[in-house]
Amino acid sequence: MSENARLRSRVLAKLAATIVVAGALVAGLLLPWIGGPGLVARNSVSLLDSLPVELTDETPAGPTRVVAADGSLITNFYEHNRTPVPSDQIAEVMKRALVDIEDSRFYDHNGLDVQGTMRALMKNLAAGEVQEGGSTLTQQLVKQTLLQTAATPEEREAADAETVGRKLREARLAMALEEKYSKDEILTRYLNLVYFGQGAYGIQAAAQRYFSVNAVDLTLAQAAMLAGLVQSPFYDEPINNPENAQIRRNQVLQRMFDLGHITEQELAEISPQPVQVAPGLAAPNGCIDAATGGFFCAYVHQYLISELGLTQAQLDRGGLTVQTTLLPDLQAHADQAILGTLPMGDGLAGMFTALQPGTGHVLAMAVNRRYGCDGPECESVVLNTAASKGAGSTYKVFTAAAALEAGIGAGTTISTPGDRYTSRVYKGPACGDRERNGTDERGMYCVQNVGDYPDTLDMVGALVRSSNTYFLALEDRLGTVEGPVRMAERMGMNFDQQPNQWPADTIIAENRGSFTLGTDATSPLDLANAYATLGAQGTRCEPTPVTAVLDRAGQPVTGPDGAPLVSGDNCTPEAVPAPIANTLANILVGDVATRAGTGTRAAIPGHQIAGKTGTAQDHESVAFAGFMPEYAASVMVFNPKEKQKVPGFGGTMPAQIWHDAMAPFLAGKQTSQFAPADPNLLNGGRPRAESRPRTQSQPRPQTQTQPETPAPPPAGTDATPGQIDATEPGVVEPPAG
Repeated sequence: MSENARLRSRVLAKLAATIVVAGALVAGLLLPWIGGPGLVARNSVSLLDSLPVELTDETPAGPTRVVAADGSLITNFYEHNRTPVPSDQIAEVMKRALVDIEDSRFYDHNGLDVQGTMRALMKNLAAGEVQEGGSTLTQQLVKQTLLQTAATPEEREAADAETVGRKLREARLAMALEEKYSKDEILTRYLNLVYFGQGAYGIQAAAQRYFSVNAVDLTLAQAAMLAGLVQSPFYDEPINNPENAQIRRNQVLQRMFDLGHITEQELAEISPQPVQVAPGLAAPNGCIDAATGGFFCAYVHQYLISELGLTQAQLDRGGLTVQTTLLPDLQAHADQAILGTLPMGDGLAGMFTALQPGTGHVLAMAVNRRYGCDGPECESVVLNTAASKGAGSTYKVFTAAAALEAGIGAGTTISTPGDRYTSRVYKGPACGDRERNGTDERGMYCVQNVGDYPDTLDMVGALVRSSNTYFLALEDRLGTVEGPVRMAERMGMNFDQQPNQWPADTIIAENRGSFTLGTDATSPLDLANAYATLGAQGTRCEPTPVTAVLDRAGQPVTGPDGAPLVSGDNCTPEAVPAPIANTLANILVGDVATRAGTGTRAAIPGHQIAGKTGTAQDHESVAFAGFMPEYAASVMVFNPKEKQKVPGFGGTMPAQIWHDAMAPFLAGKQTSQFAPADPNLLNGGRPRAESRPRTQSQPRPQTQTQPETPAPPPAGTDATPGQIDATEPGVVEPPAG
């Protein structure tokens, strides 16, 4: 059989099917009227009762909007680019053009146009091809609604099947819709639903995509072109097929003229002109299109699904509003601060992660990367939440807090002469290349300081200066790392990211003395949250990027139990006793505000800032955590892909980035002073007596002293701001296994 013969056979088959369908529709749908008024009433009720829920919604759902704390748009999530608009936001000429070309008897029929169906049938038979459809706008609305809301391939196939049963059901549902909604409501729903090509669903998206205008501002020429796209949105769209678009637009204009809805002059003026387009961009979709905070957006997306239990289908089709905690101004300052230090896509990644003490609201997440794209500047992992590298001496705060809780006061002095200390409790690598003797063969853990330190320090001076030897000796006093590890967890640290992290129970079971030196892979968000707990006087809050999830009507989305998915902040008061948190906060002010501190670059005049620097083994990672009662933020710098030495210490790049992000953000804002330190914790905690003679590797006998205020910088170091970090130590990796 020739190609022409096969084509003719297919056309004849389709015409035959059309005759059968038309006959069935006429017979099936006229039957109720034949039975009398009583049967008509009963059938009307059954039609209304049979309406699927998809057809009872007043408008199709728009995109899920993700907004910042100030209400500005971050991005959307959608399957279809659609922005529903009410009837008064659609140009009347657009409504008239669509009705004229698609269903000129729209205002006369009840959802099924028998006259129009038979007219189309006769026209198609006479032409020997399908030239005109018989479906009303209401029938098309039914079909498109069922197609676009189909959850399975089977549902989609059923909504599009060329069968008599589908046509009958479609017609009955169309009649039911006409019973329930006004003509204007049906037309508005149709215009908000139908596909116009170029990814634009609904008239507002189409007006923006092709003409960069709102639907209410469409002109006659623009409306005619859009009305013509409904039947063939691919072949007749004007961006790629301008000639086809002009022909189809002119057909619409001719139809409007034939029906007396435009003048001969309007027809004559527009028809010769090519279609004029001013293409606009599609609405942002997903975190790759985020207007700001792409990595924060990805964190929100993960939180919505893993923590709140929403599905991607709900996000793409639900028309929700997700209210987030992002502060766009802080995000912008953080982006600029990181890029001012590390270029976009540099091998070293810099992460700034901020949240609010007392609420856990995540305020900003900045990285010198672009989220979700392809290329050297791109990253799909949210480095702000991933545990990648150690955070160095920032972990000394956990040991200090555990010691204070155990009754070892901040005034406790420990002597560690020779800038090295070998543990009496913890096993691990020995110090450097020193001569091995009987003592070293015990395999006890040993650490060294970087630079010259006083032989004797108390906890205040050791924390401000970041003394390795003091804190390993302090761990010896505790006898086990369980206190520091559990304190870290209480403050907000997690050790559950496999395979990068060791579980807390493993660290405790192996009694790893290196814990106090921050060798464990650390999430920047966890680090910021732990220090936020100190800023909130010991109240720990679970980090949250979302304050509300609202449905399309503006009501809170509820879970299976009927309660709102977001019910408030999740905080634990006194996770750390307030006297301990306040005392540590006051001590850590010295790390930023005094010449002896290692984080002086983070200082901002007019604001009391506490902080702690950290440098991991071999400088693979450097960190700074700074906080106030109102804000806490961590900065970490490392290469997430491979081993690379980071120049400087935690007080150089990280502290500088922290300052450069926070200084412009805090300009004009007032922040609070920390609550006073507890005098008993500063002065109490009498040391335990030595039980055996001291060797060079053991601490000297202790004496009770008053806390330092803090003391001058160690001898042999440059005390000028920004160079104090020469005293900050490196650390030793924990034993494997």
